Amino acid sequence: MSTRIVALFNLKPSVSASDYENWAKTKDIPTVNGLNSVDAFEVFRSTGVLGSDAKPPFAYIEIIDVNDMEGFGAEVSTEAMQKIAAEFQPMTDDLVFILTDKIG
Repeated sequence: MSTRIVALFNLKPSVSASDYENWAKTKDIPTVNGLNSVDAFEVFRSTGVLGSDAKPPFAYIEIIDVNDMEGFGAEVSTEAMQKIAAEFQPMTDDLVFILTDKIG
């Protein structure tokens, strides 16, 4: 059974959107998509709240489709992924990872 991980976060005030997005495109996305336990990894920028002028509660959403959670755990422990995590964590505020299972 595959698991979809949804990460929701904002950037710290000291981090520009262009800096984060460049890092995501050049380092984060290629590295995570290169993991054997990951079928797909995508990053999205929030653009609005449907039917409202309200600001979205999170600026960015990551979707990670994991085909093997045990393998994913092992792969995120590697030096390459620890480096990515070490670069990612200081850029983010309000970071939450949600584990999901498809129901239909």
